[in-house]
Amino acid sequence: MAKWFVAAKKADFNRIAEMFGISPVTARILRNRGLTKDEEFRKFLYGTKEDMYPPELLLNMEAAAELLAAKLREKKKIRVIGDYDADGVCSACILHQGLKAAGADADTAIPDRMKDGYGLNEHLVLDAYEAGVDTILTCDNGIAASGEIALAKEKGMTVIVTDHHEVPYEETEDGRRWLLPPADAVVDPKQEGDPCPFKGICGAVVAYKLICCLYGKLGILEAKGDFLDGLLELAAFATVCDVMELLDENRIIVRFGLSHMKHTRNAGLRALMEVNGIEPDKLTSYTIGFVLGPCVNATGRLDTAVRALRLLEETDRAEAVRIASELKALNDSRKDMTEEYVKKAVAQVEEEGLEKDRVLVIFLPDCHESLAGIIAGRVREKYYKPVFVLTCAEDGVKGSGRSIETYHMFEEMTKIRDIFTRYGGHKMAAGLSIRSGDTELFRRRINQVCTLTPQDLEERIHIDVPMPVSYITRSLVDELDRLEPFGNGNPRPLFAQKDLLFLSARVLGKNGNAVRFTVQDDAGGRWEMMAFGDPSPMNAYLEEKFGSDAVQKLYGTGFPGAAFSGRVPAGSAAGQTHADRQTAAAGQVHANRQAAGQTQIRLSVTYYPSVNTWKGESRLQLVMRQYQ
Repeated sequence: MAKWFVAAKKADFNRIAEMFGISPVTARILRNRGLTKDEEFRKFLYGTKEDMYPPELLLNMEAAAELLAAKLREKKKIRVIGDYDADGVCSACILHQGLKAAGADADTAIPDRMKDGYGLNEHLVLDAYEAGVDTILTCDNGIAASGEIALAKEKGMTVIVTDHHEVPYEETEDGRRWLLPPADAVVDPKQEGDPCPFKGICGAVVAYKLICCLYGKLGILEAKGDFLDGLLELAAFATVCDVMELLDENRIIVRFGLSHMKHTRNAGLRALMEVNGIEPDKLTSYTIGFVLGPCVNATGRLDTAVRALRLLEETDRAEAVRIASELKALNDSRKDMTEEYVKKAVAQVEEEGLEKDRVLVIFLPDCHESLAGIIAGRVREKYYKPVFVLTCAEDGVKGSGRSIETYHMFEEMTKIRDIFTRYGGHKMAAGLSIRSGDTELFRRRINQVCTLTPQDLEERIHIDVPMPVSYITRSLVDELDRLEPFGNGNPRPLFAQKDLLFLSARVLGKNGNAVRFTVQDDAGGRWEMMAFGDPSPMNAYLEEKFGSDAVQKLYGTGFPGAAFSGRVPAGSAAGQTHADRQTAAAGQVHANRQAAGQTQIRLSVTYYPSVNTWKGESRLQLVMRQYQ
């Protein structure tokens, strides 16, 4: 079970609260996000587009923009080569649309995951040469394509690399030697000597900054303000989908992008929201990351990402809806396939005794290679270990990895770089190719160089504030909403209370994947607390700790396994039936009996507060995250 830790970063919380018009609780939460200076607090709470870092701070950005400006004046043909995930597609769209709006002769190429693999390759270079392309402009890739870029240079082409991935390197007697590609300009915040203050941006943000810098060189920056805002929407979309930390500049980008997307002029984004039943004014970082983004990614996984690029560039509403519907159908299919292979991956770990490995390497030969990363992420969540999922490909074995905080995946892979025919990535995720028959060799060697300790493999839950639920107020919840958007680097604030009394429980939803508890605080107040996900692990824990009788009393007639209605609860979006009202009344009677002493289930919980609104009525609600 994960270890809980109370964040103990020090500061004068009362001073910060008074200066920025927030509560000391919120000041503590912001300090836990790594903020130390008053300017950082101001930017987090009130930052605008004007607080974004100038594009020119990125190393070689001005050189890249000058090159492009010259190519525009000379009317040279430019080809944008992106990638097949959401960041690569958004990056390609930003560069393509940005160049066209400046009058460039530009087109795009997106690699096919199955045929081309990741990023720039020889086939794409030769295609560009045969098409008379003068300049190749990469986005979200290229930093690891030294051989392919050398080929392009041999063919007489100009190459500009824009990327955000780790720069390849090799260890020598004199230290680490960086392996930059031989491009005419390389723009990547991860390269040595880059002075940009915040390096955690995605490929689409690098692309957006290049267009801004180019427009500055061309003298059209101010005139293109509204157009650039539309491109910044795509950069925000990609930032969420690529799971960048929502801090510093990224927070400003995503907050602006979410606000702007609610009234977007992009027909493709509007259509994607429409076919997924998302009201624009309800758009959040969650809906982008878990609903819209997967639809864009699905086309690159199971079909071709060219379709996703067409969607983002489409201007006709009817055609945009048609393409968006296709993307949603592909994503629905992807979800079914993912569930099947996650079960196979877990079975392989348990049946082959892989649990003993500190780094899990799972070989699913017949799995669609595009699903490997998703499956690796799901398996990582279950075991809290770095995970690689490998599949058979036309030219050997391909795979994707997902990591944990204590394991830098790219650096660990670099220790055994001789085994790969190709690899790349960063701390938390990576892709790779190896020769057929080397899967067991890879598993053995990646574990041999691993230095993770048992403590490194214990998930750590960081609690912002240990606070009784009785302290929660509507004004505090409203204030916490100012900390949105939540996501990587800026998680939803987490509170904790010891020994909370659980009075009753009811399983909800047709799949039984949520439980609504009634809990009682130390002051005698009662609260609704929701727990989402499969309830069986928690029920097993409760039975072991308190006994099956206590769990049966907690659930009453709705005890899992017994006959219960499974209806959506009163107050939910599905409405309230007469049977619901009867069940709710019976549940209240049951809770009253339990409060009188029939059961004494007390748990320490982590939680966050929210507001549940139904038919214009709002009430405070707690959401449980962990228990012990």
